[in-house]
Amino acid sequence: MLIVFGGLPGSGKTTLSRETARRLGATWLRIDSIETSLIRCGLATGSDTVGTAGYAVAHDLADTHLALDRAVVIDAVNPVEEVRELWRILAAAHAVPLRVVEVVCADAAEHRRRVETRVADIPGHKLPSWQDVVDREYEPWSEPRLTLDSAAHDPDTLVSEVLAYVA
Repeated sequence: MLIVFGGLPGSGKTTLSRETARRLGATWLRIDSIETSLIRCGLATGSDTVGTAGYAVAHDLADTHLALDRAVVIDAVNPVEEVRELWRILAAAHAVPLRVVEVVCADAAEHRRRVETRVADIPGHKLPSWQDVVDREYEPWSEPRLTLDSAAHDPDTLVSEVLAYVA
């Protein structure tokens, strides 16, 4: 199974995707970790190159783990249709179910507070500002998905909803 989390920075994707992967014993691939590593090694420089490269690495790692019959959880903004289509193609290539989880924080004040008070948990990771989040390109999703409002419920409740959705 391929479980793809998407949503703006600060929405709660990492908290929910990490715990989902832990409970399922799945491989967890976090785009932020991959992109930070690429920058640290000098393999990507700007936001355009790191984004493309980060998603390409995540795709190939997911491909490898799906080939081993491992469930994979993707933690990424997944802002545009082009990236989302890659996950659909990958799931189809492995004949595994694709489950999409979009995480939102419908309370704008809470979302802003989260973004502005976050501390990087990856050495060298540059966190976006609130203005970066507001200005970020993020296309509406067009496919069936589970949409979770992280401002409305605690993480345990939301992870339980994800587990029920993917079961």
